[in-house]
Amino acid sequence: MSSNKHIVFDVVGTCFTFDAFFAAIEARMGSRLRSQSINPHVFGYAWMEAAEREYAYLSMSNRYQPFLTIFDAIFYRTLWFSGVKDPRSFATDEDRAFMIQSYHQLEPREGLKETVEKLRDAGFTVWCLTTGDVSRVRGYFLRHGIEMPLENFASCDNKKLAKPALEAYQTVLEKFDTEKDVLWFGAAHMWDVSAAKASGFRGAYCTAWEKESCPEVFGEMDVTADTLPEMAEKIIQAS
Repeated sequence: MSSNKHIVFDVVGTCFTFDAFFAAIEARMGSRLRSQSINPHVFGYAWMEAAEREYAYLSMSNRYQPFLTIFDAIFYRTLWFSGVKDPRSFATDEDRAFMIQSYHQLEPREGLKETVEKLRDAGFTVWCLTTGDVSRVRGYFLRHGIEMPLENFASCDNKKLAKPALEAYQTVLEKFDTEKDVLWFGAAHMWDVSAAKASGFRGAYCTAWEKESCPEVFGEMDVTADTLPEMAEKIIQAS
């Protein structure tokens, strides 16, 4: 077995939950959205997922822009598709800024610190590949007492290439000896971990965010678990 073991994590949605974002929507616009028969949680999901799509599409057409720039821009469009006839009289730029600011305050998924410690104790080096800017995303870890060296972060912003383009994962693979190292990618997004697996990583999927893995679409991963600590244990056993 190789002594060079590495695990690359997706961060937003995997290591840190969206709970603060959904709470911000509820606090700022929950009653207004319900007055239009719009579920605030479903609105938040639609807003995020539409932003992810536009982010990926712009990258595919060589017009990469940072995720939060796109997230900001499509707010009123998402309200329109949700059934609000006049989004700019229904909500304000201040509402939008309040909810987007919550992305700077994401909380760790249950068991994250234990997961990182388990893997490091087992000889793994822990890395992160994110669609976010490194200073913001690294701050999530540091604010919660989880040390994560700056040099162990990679952002899609650096190469202006969005996941799940296979090249985005391959830029991280270049850091390792793919012939000798044990290389894992862990995520709570099946589209993410399955693309990393297709790029050459072993895939570890946590069901905590999506619940349904949809293997008929994405295939089977090397490890699947309901919690991050359980995922860590299975990774260690499989390595």
